[in-house]
Amino acid sequence: MLINVLTYLEETAKRLPQKPAFEDETGFYSYSQMVEIGKSIGTCLSKYEYRNKPIIVYLDKGIRVISSFMGILYSGNFYSPIDTGMPVERAKTILSVATPPVIITDAEHKDTVSQMLTDLSLSDSTEILIYDDIISVTPDEEKLHKIRKSVIDMDPIYVLFTSGSTGIPKGVVITHQSVIDYTEWVTETFNITEEDSFGNQAPFYFDNSILDIYTGIKNGATVYIIPKECFSFPAKMMGYLNEKKITTIFFVPSALCNIARMRVLPKAELPYLKKILFCGEVMPNKYLNIWRKYKKDALYANLYGPTEITDVCTAYIVDREFADDESLPIGKACDNTDIVIITDDNKYAEKGELGELCVRGRSIALGYYKNPEKSNEVFVQNPVNTEYRDIIYRTGDVVKLNEYDEIIYCGRKDFQIKHMGHRIELGEIETAADALAAMETCACIYDDEKQKIVFFYKGKLTEEEIKANFEAKVPEYMIPNVMIQIKEFPYNANGKIDRKELKARYSQM
Repeated sequence: MLINVLTYLEETAKRLPQKPAFEDETGFYSYSQMVEIGKSIGTCLSKYEYRNKPIIVYLDKGIRVISSFMGILYSGNFYSPIDTGMPVERAKTILSVATPPVIITDAEHKDTVSQMLTDLSLSDSTEILIYDDIISVTPDEEKLHKIRKSVIDMDPIYVLFTSGSTGIPKGVVITHQSVIDYTEWVTETFNITEEDSFGNQAPFYFDNSILDIYTGIKNGATVYIIPKECFSFPAKMMGYLNEKKITTIFFVPSALCNIARMRVLPKAELPYLKKILFCGEVMPNKYLNIWRKYKKDALYANLYGPTEITDVCTAYIVDREFADDESLPIGKACDNTDIVIITDDNKYAEKGELGELCVRGRSIALGYYKNPEKSNEVFVQNPVNTEYRDIIYRTGDVVKLNEYDEIIYCGRKDFQIKHMGHRIELGEIETAADALAAMETCACIYDDEKQKIVFFYKGKLTEEEIKANFEAKVPEYMIPNVMIQIKEFPYNANGKIDRKELKARYSQM
């Protein structure tokens, strides 16, 4: 029985010692180097004799971050990355929740880290370690072995901090077993082997990166950390994918939509790219159909899942044609995962009936770090089962089953509004608008005070054209009351449309 994800790394290092494991713009680490550096960092951390404590990694995105993760796991602790590009105030808020005993950073960022700790009165309780100093420590194999024997599969592997409704980030605690289950499912479902190579888009503080990191490590694939500029210049992206012979990408839909909009696909030759996976937000079929038109030989898969269930809990491998204005299914449950759809009156939903998607299984997080109150709100007893302890995670997402028993995402419970006496999913309005050929991007918010549906859009369209489209596709009560054309949409750090920012902009108009 596999207990620790480090077993993946060590087995691959024995089999493919010199093969590049992770590569960024500065170079690469081979699998054997990942083990060596990981053990050095683990040995350095072991002198503090911490166990199951959060170790913060504050480094620019790259191969040093991944090797730091491995070192932290060797020490019997769990990692929590903070993006160096994150606003300092948010980084400080995360540090105030985590109160880490150690932070791994570099000389470039040491002063920033030191100042944050001083501001939070954590200087005396948190040690700062410089990456370049700790990677040359001689591994203490005996001590590392002793630590390894003490780790169980339900120990935390990482804490990733997500946005909280109160403004305080929530630290999602995920275990080794959850990542192992997920990695095994990804490997089998998408037939990942050492012949594959991943193009990494997701930041390492975003759970989508878990697929790239651990599926790559398990199977001996190389993970290429795509330079940020490639996402601003799709032609460069095409060149990079070809240069590195990348076979598999797992992007947020916004990144794929941007490539489709820039019209580089008709001219692009992507002979190596075979698996195109996406997750994190709704994928408009209009842009997926452009990809499918010009890249016919690829497998496309729509994955779904919040951070609290180890990245993904359902998947749909695209196997039929869809009209531009249809909703793409999020599919069916992953292995060893059960999806239950629960209605407002705490019953299992019938086929076609709306309900909240809830998840059962080992993929579920242990809860939110140092936040039992929030944990108890969403990690709850299955209300339909009163016979024994049966914990589910309530996602807050509204879904239904279609005629193929596939799950259709209909929107967030907090995107569900009551307008003119009708319950409305704002996502349904966005899906109807997305089908317009000239519609580039759109999003809806609701003005509770004035009871108005507000529609933001980017594209060469008039309000009359948009309204005519709505009149043909949605009931009158769902037609937006306000339409606002904007030049660029705000996106959050994970590449998703920032609806909170849209709401803030509207409130200032």
